[in-house]
Amino acid sequence: MSRAVLPKHVAAVVKYQKDPKRALEMFNFVKNEDGFKHNLLTYKSMIDKLGYHGEFEAMEALLEEMRMNIDNCLFEGVYISAMKHYGKKGKLQEAIDVFERMDFYNCEPSVQSYNTIMNILVECGNYNEAHKVYMRMKDKRVVPDVYSFTIRIKSFCKTSRPHAALRLLNNIPTQGCEVNAVAYCTVVGGLFQENFESEAFELFDEMLRLGIVPDISTFNKLLHMLCKKGNARGSERLLDKVLKRGVSPNLFTFNIFIQGFSRRGLIHEASRIMDGVTKAGLSPDLVTYNTLICGLCKNNKVVEAECYLHQMVNMGYEPDAFTYNTIISGYCKLSRATDADKILNDAIYKGFKPDEFTYCSLINGFCQEGDIERSVNMFKQALVKGLKPTIIIYNTLIKGLSQQGLILQALELMMEMPEKGCDPTIWTYNIVINGLCKMGCISDASNLVNDAMGKGLLPDIFTFNTLLDGYCKQLKMSNAIELVNNMWDHGIVPDVITYNTVLNGLCKTAKSGDVIEMFNAMVEKGFVPNIITYNTLIESLCKARNLEGAQDLLKDMENNGLTPDIITFGTLISGYSENGDLEGAYMLFQIIEKQYKFCHTSATYNIMINAFSEKLKLDAAEKLYHDMSAKGYPPDNYTYRCLIDGFCKVGNIDVAYKFLVKNTDEGFIPSLTTFGRVINCLCVKNRVREAVSLIRIMVSMGIVPDTVNTIFEADKRVVAAPKIVVEDLLKRSHITYYAYELLHDGLRDRKQKLKNDPDKGSKKGRTTSKKS
Repeated sequence: MSRAVLPKHVAAVVKYQKDPKRALEMFNFVKNEDGFKHNLLTYKSMIDKLGYHGEFEAMEALLEEMRMNIDNCLFEGVYISAMKHYGKKGKLQEAIDVFERMDFYNCEPSVQSYNTIMNILVECGNYNEAHKVYMRMKDKRVVPDVYSFTIRIKSFCKTSRPHAALRLLNNIPTQGCEVNAVAYCTVVGGLFQENFESEAFELFDEMLRLGIVPDISTFNKLLHMLCKKGNARGSERLLDKVLKRGVSPNLFTFNIFIQGFSRRGLIHEASRIMDGVTKAGLSPDLVTYNTLICGLCKNNKVVEAECYLHQMVNMGYEPDAFTYNTIISGYCKLSRATDADKILNDAIYKGFKPDEFTYCSLINGFCQEGDIERSVNMFKQALVKGLKPTIIIYNTLIKGLSQQGLILQALELMMEMPEKGCDPTIWTYNIVINGLCKMGCISDASNLVNDAMGKGLLPDIFTFNTLLDGYCKQLKMSNAIELVNNMWDHGIVPDVITYNTVLNGLCKTAKSGDVIEMFNAMVEKGFVPNIITYNTLIESLCKARNLEGAQDLLKDMENNGLTPDIITFGTLISGYSENGDLEGAYMLFQIIEKQYKFCHTSATYNIMINAFSEKLKLDAAEKLYHDMSAKGYPPDNYTYRCLIDGFCKVGNIDVAYKFLVKNTDEGFIPSLTTFGRVINCLCVKNRVREAVSLIRIMVSMGIVPDTVNTIFEADKRVVAAPKIVVEDLLKRSHITYYAYELLHDGLRDRKQKLKNDPDKGSKKGRTTSKKS
């Protein structure tokens, strides 16, 4: 550098030098130039550079040097910058230390310094400390400005006190300050956050009426908060208002909207916003595309996401790791790992280096599809490509192998981990233990737990809950209860899942006394039962015919602030009906809608229809059927099955036949049992022709044994299929031998008629073949 170098030149060089260490070298080098002396401008530029990059040790050293060369009373701006840099990096105490040292170094803090430290404290959640700083500022007779009040407003809003913030906002003019858009938008955001939407909109309108219009930066912060909360529609309303005031949205505005709509699953709206970017004269950037691609993939629109990937490449943008990984993960979650692999290969060709996330997505994707060979190859490929083996990538493959029942392979992989410099954790063991338990190998799972403890790995709550679930599914309740007691010995506190698992197991063993005893032990130890707990207890008491106790539990559940669900009411209704109290079941069915404000579903209607049908009260069952349809609860296959069975039992074949036809018309496929009941009843009434027509309906719907599908000639299949169906029904005991004989004769008569009228038979055969 020449001697003509000036401080402003040094400040500019420091500012535009990206490497802070290189900038510091240049800063120190220029000291050697004759006649050059650093001033406040150059020191501030260098301190800003070091603070921005988190080089705090060097920054503090430079502050110390500056104090020796510059008048300390001029330092306030430098101290404010240092505090801000510490605050942005989450170093709260260091920021406070800078503020507290100002007095010591004869630099009296002004309102700007107080505002800076108050804002840092509020952002870090230290609201009480921020209030103390505010009171200290007043004691020092430092007059607060509009920014001081805005920071306090922010503190009120962050502590869910938007109305206190509103009072302070209205009080600002009396303090001699002019209210700005930042203060208004902060209160508006606080009201929205606490769901006072109408007040928030009113306050925003008031701000605009007063001629206070936020700049786009301030407005974007408000939009971001609303969209994060899921109120993208409300954000649009606010945007329309400011657009009329001449505020122009920037790219960040559009990115916020795309993210907001994507989070709510409104992908069409997010795509519409994307189209609006170019209409506004802006160009979408990498963040815009990535935001939309991420939203599309989360909503299973991966094909559309890939289209945007190609569009961004055509626009000249280079996709990054986030772009590729998002689409690859999206395809894998849709069980389309082959498509994900194609994306990967194309990305590698364009210079993309797959990372751990990439390989884990593909390994998991191929495992979910059952393609273990490709999953293992992908794992090997990752290692060949130089990816360091980590616990995550190993656990991903081990989990996939375990879920496919390949426990031995999973164990082998786990045992080879130490050789690769990656020791298995308790989570690795938990994956294999879970796989063994699902296969019913509880003894092996227990041995594996002991093996883990032998290697110094302590089992966690998931380990015990997994083993408990295995024991309970095999109804080995003594082992399960012993395991719960052992948990305390290992320092593991049982949780609500632990107790719910044991309660469910005890319920299946029909030991209601043990269930209640375990429940009482659970409550005594301070655990709060949840809805699953109560549903399990109610089911146990209903099985033990203790309906009064079940009703008491329902009241107890409400007293504890829990809302009964469909399982609760369904269990109670079933309990009453199974214990012969049909009247009590129906009474409960009626009052839960009035007393508990519970909306019935098809499931609760089905429980009641089945109860009436089993007790042969078909008028009541049919009435409920019409009632559920009228209220918009569509009957399902189970509804029709209950009604058909009931009407067949009372011999009302006409109604049973009507419901069977309606069942098929609704697009459901009745079971062989249901068809058999109706066919038997028709045969008893000697209505063979209609019974034969049902056989042909079965053929046309494809409800036939596999043998039929082996007959390749259409004409032969038409003739043989009904006979094979009848024989299959008899073999499965769905029809009686008497019905079988009548159907056999009926089909033979039909065949004879077709022979007498060959043209009609040929045409009919072709039609039937087409249906089947």
